[in-house]
Amino acid sequence: MADLATTYMGLTLKNPLIVASSSLTGNLEGVKQAAASGAGAVVLKSLFEEQIAAETANLSQHAADAGHTEAAEYLQGYGAALGPETYLQLIKDSVAAVDVPVIASLNCFSRDSWVDYARKIESAGAAALELNIGLLPTRSGQQGRAIEERYYQILHQVKSALKIPVALKIGPYFSSLAEVAATLGNDRAQAPTFTVGWCGPGETTPKIVWRKADALVLFNRFYQLDIDIEKMEIVAGNPLSSPAEITGALRWMALLHKRVASDLAATTGIHEGRDVIKQLLAGATVTQVCSTLMKNGFAQIGRILTDVETWMEQKGFTRIDQFRGRLSQANSSHPQDFERLQYIKLFVGLE
Repeated sequence: MADLATTYMGLTLKNPLIVASSSLTGNLEGVKQAAASGAGAVVLKSLFEEQIAAETANLSQHAADAGHTEAAEYLQGYGAALGPETYLQLIKDSVAAVDVPVIASLNCFSRDSWVDYARKIESAGAAALELNIGLLPTRSGQQGRAIEERYYQILHQVKSALKIPVALKIGPYFSSLAEVAATLGNDRAQAPTFTVGWCGPGETTPKIVWRKADALVLFNRFYQLDIDIEKMEIVAGNPLSSPAEITGALRWMALLHKRVASDLAATTGIHEGRDVIKQLLAGATVTQVCSTLMKNGFAQIGRILTDVETWMEQKGFTRIDQFRGRLSQANSSHPQDFERLQYIKLFVGLE
């Protein structure tokens, strides 16, 4: 019998299949179903920074409209404390109800108030925190390096405040994704340009302290945009991924395996057991699924795991670590196959 057990960010998982953050995990019943269906871990639906800001603004605006300036200032602070209460309760209830790791999720873009919420999430009992930093630069004046530094700053500040592991969910849209991943995922990577440090007792020279992510999640599937040509309106695109979308994360998983110290989680385009196997062969520590559960229900978890077990038994593998990363670039005798050569073969016909 194949053993699917693995570790992720120091957490023991019975298998590498994690239910990703989505509306499916936005309530206790969904979390219970995910765990009962065999998931190795569950990532709760994200708490968005805008949700907190909007609730706080609404509370204080009511008081300001009534002419109560002091009350408005008080409610501004009260709203910030009240906003995540429902989310914190979901964490507590989920941890008590299921026997798999419950990972909280924050979707953020600023560097400031999120440390406070992260601490509350830790206190609520979450096994880990996934930071979903959805920065999509759209203005020509925004410099690439400044955007990268925002990621470094958010990660460093949250990691400095917490004891639980922290994963960082990122998109692929960087000028040098390999450099960004190396900085986020390695202890000894190039020091971030924003300079972080501390002074020990009796010391005056700050020591550079960089706290890497415990895991990188590849990739964040940003909001999809479409156009209704009849109404001539901007509309939402398909929120669900297709199996064809696995290729981007698959390539980078194979390129980053053994190149970063952080664990690597694959997401987007994973719909069947064969997709999980592909990502594990490329080097993924774990895989996250969402769209396939939206389409097929939680029972799809069992079908995927059965397919992985069957494949492992057919190939003679009893543990995942026997084949994880076997087809990564680091383990390949033909590393050029991951880069330009395949492009040339496809379009020029070179053999």
